[in-house]
Amino acid sequence: MKILIVEDEKKMASFLERGLKEEHYAVDIAYDGEKGWEYAMTNEYDLLILDWMLPKMSGVDLCQKIRKEGKTVPVLILTAKDSVDDKIQGLDHGADDYLTKPFSFEELLARIRALLRRPAHLTDKTVLQCSNLKMDLIKRQVWVGDQEISLSQKEFSLLEFLMRHSGEVVSRTAIAEHVWDLHFDPMSNTIDVFINFLRKKIGETPTKSKIETIRGTGYRLACP
Repeated sequence: MKILIVEDEKKMASFLERGLKEEHYAVDIAYDGEKGWEYAMTNEYDLLILDWMLPKMSGVDLCQKIRKEGKTVPVLILTAKDSVDDKIQGLDHGADDYLTKPFSFEELLARIRALLRRPAHLTDKTVLQCSNLKMDLIKRQVWVGDQEISLSQKEFSLLEFLMRHSGEVVSRTAIAEHVWDLHFDPMSNTIDVFINFLRKKIGETPTKSKIETIRGTGYRLACP
């Protein structure tokens, strides 16, 4: 899952980036509203975390502008503004949630999980299943049949993206955008390497889930 953080306080941005990457999210950072707008319009994100008080364009103005473009990506506003009127203003400008500083990182993670579970975005499920393959998004566990398998952070993120789009052909560019960060080169062989790692770990057979290569396009997780 890929998150954009728009935060002008670099220490806070670094703290959020480090913590979210430890939780297996891919993260991009913008330090002002205009750059956040540019990133949001040119990349696909699963969630936006916007500070309110940003240079060049405030977080609530950025949120409103994004909504006017028809984008429904979940938006979480982070801010020191804690009055009821401020919260109403943030939500009325299109934010899905509002968290005041200082905050508990565990609470932030819980709010992120809740936003990503909303049916209007992706799915309300916390467990994904494709044939004999099952993934628990909260416990971060994966089973092939009755056997639990061990995956690295990036393998888990890649498999999660494939399972969320099971039966669909996903391009290398889409994989790069959602599983890796903004600076990743989708033309490198890194994606192929991780696909091969996953194939070995899930133990593909003709009657079970398998990752198909769609030549010249990308990959598809088939669920017989």
